[in-house]
Amino acid sequence: MEENYKKQISQIFPFEKDELDEILKLIKFKKIPSEKVLLWEGDIASKLFIIMKGCLRTYLIKADGTEITAQFFIENQMVSSFESAFTKMPSRYYIETVENSTLGIVQIDHLKKFLTESPLKKDFFINFLITRLVHYMNHNASFILDKPEERYLNLIKTNPDLVSRLPKQYIASYLGITPVSLSRIRTRIKKQINNC
Repeated sequence: MEENYKKQISQIFPFEKDELDEILKLIKFKKIPSEKVLLWEGDIASKLFIIMKGCLRTYLIKADGTEITAQFFIENQMVSSFESAFTKMPSRYYIETVENSTLGIVQIDHLKKFLTESPLKKDFFINFLITRLVHYMNHNASFILDKPEERYLNLIKTNPDLVSRLPKQYIASYLGITPVSLSRIRTRIKKQINNC
């Protein structure tokens, strides 16, 4: 199976052939069904998940049992609870498959060793983490500054394919609204488009 994903992995990790072969040795590829929890709140994260095919989400559960989706991840993206993995503190997040998915799974300790072998590999990972941080900061600012309809329109603009793939309740929780409110927003947008 590794050979099937070599080209895809080379797009995610833009390394030289020798380094690419090294990282492929660290990755175990696995097919995972939808709605499978890969990391539970309270666990210490030890794995990085590379999405070859499918969709994953990170989410939190409030005291009243309400799930709040923090982020979605699709093909060629990577996810872990990095704050847990690097501090060895229990994760506050769950990681779950939204769709039937094929994942590349890497032990973070092995990945850290691999990345510290050269400045270029280390820079790659630092840039990856900075990109994730910027995304979280923008998402957080959007919750403070934007109305739910603006957040939904932005999601459509930045990830149109994602919107059609996700269950309505996950999109609603990601936007910080109820599924009923999301339906109203969609109806309002549809009317605006039809009146143009």
